[in-house]
Amino acid sequence: MNSSFDTSYDSTMPEEFQLLCMLHNIGATTQEKSLPIERISEWTRMEGSKVELQLQKLVELGFVQLVEAEGSNKYHITLNGIRKVLSTYS
Repeated sequence: MNSSFDTSYDSTMPEEFQLLCMLHNIGATTQEKSLPIERISEWTRMEGSKVELQLQKLVELGFVQLVEAEGSNKYHITLNGIRKVLSTYS
């Protein structure tokens, strides 16, 4: 598996914000649409440990929320995360 993913985003954008944009684009925008690290890793083609590290940063910033569901941890973008993504496009 590749250690990073190929996107059309600005390469100067920090990797955690590239991940935030990817989560937005794949629809992980509500608790019901939260995804486990394994699925996020598949979508982004990033190593699971790297995804986990970036997600932790985004949780600390308030852009992503961790939800315990069905015996596993899942993640989705918060309203502030959605705002941050939208501000990168303007």
